[in-house]
Amino acid sequence: MGLRARAVEDVVMFADVYAGRQVFVTGHTGFKGSWLTQWLLDLGADVTGYALAPPTQPNLFDAAGIGAVEAKRPRGAGRFTDLRGDVRERRSLGQALKTAAPEIIFHLAAQPLVRRSYAEPRLTYEANVMGTVNLLEEVRALAAFGRGPRAVVNVTSDKCYENLETGHAHVEGDPLGGFDPYSSSKGCSELVTAAYGQSFFSEPGTPRVATARAGNVLGGGDWGEDRILPDCARALHAGAVVDVRVPGAVRPWQHVLESLSGYLWLGANLWRDDAGAHAGAGAWNFGPGADSNVTVREVVELFIEAWGGGDWWPARGAAQQPHEAGLLLLDAGKAERALGWRATWSVADAVGAAARWYKAFYDGAEAPALLQRCRGDIAAYCEAAVRSGAAWAISEAST
Repeated sequence: MGLRARAVEDVVMFADVYAGRQVFVTGHTGFKGSWLTQWLLDLGADVTGYALAPPTQPNLFDAAGIGAVEAKRPRGAGRFTDLRGDVRERRSLGQALKTAAPEIIFHLAAQPLVRRSYAEPRLTYEANVMGTVNLLEEVRALAAFGRGPRAVVNVTSDKCYENLETGHAHVEGDPLGGFDPYSSSKGCSELVTAAYGQSFFSEPGTPRVATARAGNVLGGGDWGEDRILPDCARALHAGAVVDVRVPGAVRPWQHVLESLSGYLWLGANLWRDDAGAHAGAGAWNFGPGADSNVTVREVVELFIEAWGGGDWWPARGAAQQPHEAGLLLLDAGKAERALGWRATWSVADAVGAAARWYKAFYDGAEAPALLQRCRGDIAAYCEAAVRSGAAWAISEAST
């Protein structure tokens, strides 16, 4: 993937909806939240982030200096307010929302790990279910006084589905469920959002509320527990063999920018719904192309190749690990048909970009260089989206 200078500036992204908008992001210190915050700032949004401290050490938020005042930003970049708080604490969340007065909300704050949910099920349900309830209650309160946001996107997970591992690619109307507490909690978050949407946010003039379900995201700066690419990067940097827990498991792999482009385009469409018909409300899948539904082993081998060498083996004691689905597929046909969104990068593109980011980090790159690498990935992704005909990315040369 070659990068061209000023690629981002040559693309009209998301119908220019975010420039000058007040946007509220919960979970902005997490992996996805950090990438989303930086992209929104570069789109010209004024972003208020509400989250706990970054969940890992190291982490993308600190390593790349996301939102840092001293960072050299593109002309027209937005302002950033970094608030620390817990979505389980409704009062502090409500005060933050009142102060920020957001026009668009992206709700990403969650306990995001399947294996941790076995150890801490109550925390998982409190964060993922009651955190969603608290947010929507505060949105409802703001709307009652005419100060509510116009668009709310609740980010859940592809694991919200009742997955029978039959090879069926899940569509939005499939039953929700979940074997483990994490997956179940995300199904519950979907049900909560649907109930609030139907009960309180269905009339013209009320906030437009939607949920977004993405696949297994990859990208530089993820150090989450039991994530395969961070495990690869740590092992290869140390000159060790990579332990692979479930090499035969199939997942819908996609770069983090793939999922974020879906969230941002969904939010933009909710915003642009001038008729107030709430056409973008409901649930949306943003999954990769069918050729990105590959095994963990294939992803590990792609990473090792992009890194420049190394080896892996099946982790010892894998049979004693907690249950994890062996097959999970996602159908994004609805988003393709109704929104003009489409998957852009192949799994090789996604893994390659991530491997280069981690390699730069472990080779000693400092925050400005890592932030520029994030922007370089965004630029390359946007160029690819223009070439693929994605509706959210339009080249100025074609207008």
